[in-house]
Amino acid sequence: MQNTIVHYEGAASLEAAATKVKPSGARIKIGLDVHARLYVAVAQYDHLLPKAALRLGPGEFVPWVKALLGRGHSVHVVYEACGFGFSLYRQLIAAGAHCYVIAPRKLDEERSRVKTDRRDATTLCQRLSRYLEGNTGELAVLRVPSEVEEQARHVSPQRGQLVHHRQKLQAQGRSLLISHALPAPAHWWKEQTFSRLGRHLPAWITTGLQTARPALLSLQQQIDTLTSELEASAPSILPRGVGKLTSVVLTREICDWHRFNNRRAISSYTGLCPGERSSGSKRVPGSVTKRGNPRVRAALVECAWRMVRFQPQYPPVQKRLAILSKGSHALGSRAQEGHRSRGAPARR
Repeated sequence: MQNTIVHYEGAASLEAAATKVKPSGARIKIGLDVHARLYVAVAQYDHLLPKAALRLGPGEFVPWVKALLGRGHSVHVVYEACGFGFSLYRQLIAAGAHCYVIAPRKLDEERSRVKTDRRDATTLCQRLSRYLEGNTGELAVLRVPSEVEEQARHVSPQRGQLVHHRQKLQAQGRSLLISHALPAPAHWWKEQTFSRLGRHLPAWITTGLQTARPALLSLQQQIDTLTSELEASAPSILPRGVGKLTSVVLTREICDWHRFNNRRAISSYTGLCPGERSSGSKRVPGSVTKRGNPRVRAALVECAWRMVRFQPQYPPVQKRLAILSKGSHALGSRAQEGHRSRGAPARR
């Protein structure tokens, strides 16, 4: 019998190819608890248990993520929105990682009364794992604005902060006048009003008011400058009752008018959706949740009040005139903003 040796060239090539194939990297999910001087990170590799928490400095976290990416891993990071802006998000995206910025929430849902950075990071990591598996209700992911959009949005909050400081100083002066049974006009610090008050006020009260008056005048000047800057970028034609300032605030806060898919998404973003407490057959509707953007909500409420004055025949206004008319009286002088832009009537 003649022995023959058969060479399986295909099998040999497959064996050689198997030795050259590099194993694919893991999908790493990182829950991050962010502080000013410390980041606490908990990582989970694929479907394994989360690893022990790492304590890294702000300058150490991004290089660590880059090292993981360099090894062929896919990195997903989640952290809560905070007062440090979105620079970390942009650095991670530029490095090639996937980043999710979520709305702040109470992570100790079991109310164990034990809250630590490690626990928060672990909870975020576990939620991110379930989110990536398809459970989109685990994370309320925010839309991160671009740097240009963020710069444009900065002007309106800055103006709001100045208005808040002016109101505090203005109230302090009025409280001094009211406590001594003296006339206390709202804008006591303005030139004409203060000159009239000075004729009837004791010298020591005038001196006390003069302490805060220069700051009030300076704040008012800065507010007027920012207001002019915002109104200069408004469209030339606006519906009656929608002022230039309101239009710019809404446009810059929302950033993209096509970001919403339905009416529920708009209500959720503005916080103007009704609250509810229901159980079984009992249903108790409540007031609006106020969980959305406060500046957008305030602008929309004031806009609805102005519609009573400038477009009282508008059908939605007629339908709720009894409710809107109460708020329109509280608007006061701010309703005069609508006089600045009288353009095309609102679409019916």
